[in-house]
Amino acid sequence: MPPLGPPTLVYDDDCGVCTRAARFVDRRAVIDIVGFSELTGELRARLPADYEDCAHFVTDEATYSCGEAMERAYEQTNLFPSQLFPLFRRVPGYELVREYVYRIIASNRPLISRLLP
Repeated sequence: MPPLGPPTLVYDDDCGVCTRAARFVDRRAVIDIVGFSELTGELRARLPADYEDCAHFVTDEATYSCGEAMERAYEQTNLFPSQLFPLFRRVPGYELVREYVYRIIASNRPLISRLLP
């Protein structure tokens, strides 16, 4: 497949929490953000069949989904030391915790949305 250019965060643009998270990253990193409603055929072809289940971070090399997608997106912001995420990835059990936290947030989007300014 041809290169995409900057990494792309694909998110549920019907979700206020998801949109806020995507815009937060977009303001702080050199990435593209694309809502589910704006998917092109080329980008859609890089996503899993059940793509609407969570966010995705698409690079020329790979597609990351769910908690890993958001981790990779936040890593691009440089808000954290560059060694932090690679270090976390080496900790046994980190991936399970990351995905669990992602699912807790995803399951509680209405509540979280009310708590955010």
